[in-house]
Amino acid sequence: MVKAPDGRALAVESLGDPRGRPVFLLHGMPGSRVGPHPRSTVLYRLGVRLISYDRPGYGDSTRQFGRRVSAAAADVRAIADDLKLDGFAVLGRSGGGPHALACAALLPQRVSRVAVLVGLAPRNAAGLDWYAGMTPSNVHAYQEAERGHGRIADAMEFRSRQIKDDPVRLLNGLRPELSPTDREVVADNGLRRMLQSNYREAFRHGADGWIDDVLAFTADWGFKVEDIAVPSWLWHGTDDQFSPVEHSRWLGDHIPGAELFLEPGAAHFGAFRVLTTALAWAAG
Repeated sequence: MVKAPDGRALAVESLGDPRGRPVFLLHGMPGSRVGPHPRSTVLYRLGVRLISYDRPGYGDSTRQFGRRVSAAAADVRAIADDLKLDGFAVLGRSGGGPHALACAALLPQRVSRVAVLVGLAPRNAAGLDWYAGMTPSNVHAYQEAERGHGRIADAMEFRSRQIKDDPVRLLNGLRPELSPTDREVVADNGLRRMLQSNYREAFRHGADGWIDDVLAFTADWGFKVEDIAVPSWLWHGTDDQFSPVEHSRWLGDHIPGAELFLEPGAAHFGAFRVLTTALAWAAG
């Protein structure tokens, strides 16, 4: 446990080579510090010290009321200070993507590189139809969030209790909206076990983290991606309907010097298959 500057508790996990190059892995939504990651043997081979933490309201991390996406930078800085890390890379997957970008924009003296897999663009992104190509369940959740906390809290609390009791419920509930390639990815027994542990830990104390993520993504992020000045690597599957590919195209056009990789036929959960590649780049 690490204490944030305002006294909140942050639950932190460190894996891989303790003397390796530090990379923060920022989990998806919903998610937790125990989310899917490469095996320790892979991390040692890459020479990576992988650091993950529960965003406020998830797992054992204290909720931060009214948090914006930008708040992740202060929490990552606090963890890095506690671990005595001067510099590090950040990698965000899905809902962790915006938070990784916040670290890159707001901690330019500490962050060496930022990688984002199937990320989201800001809600106020000029010229982007934010909801175009997005699966109906996500559209509904985000639109309700834009109408206020009370419109989503009860429903998400109810769903989180169901998922905590039976994490397979979330995967099964997503199945009708999964592309054929995503169904193939989540059919892997090892990945399913990691996802089940991930969701159970995410909702250990309720849905606060999930609720606050949705609210944060539909509000002002508190920074501009155009201010990012560190090397940036973006990956997206072109068939993604949870975070539509146009979001990464927009980010690629607005983050100075960003490298954008689009994989035809891949979708949202395909990000797990490129996680090792992304880590190798981030640690490079």
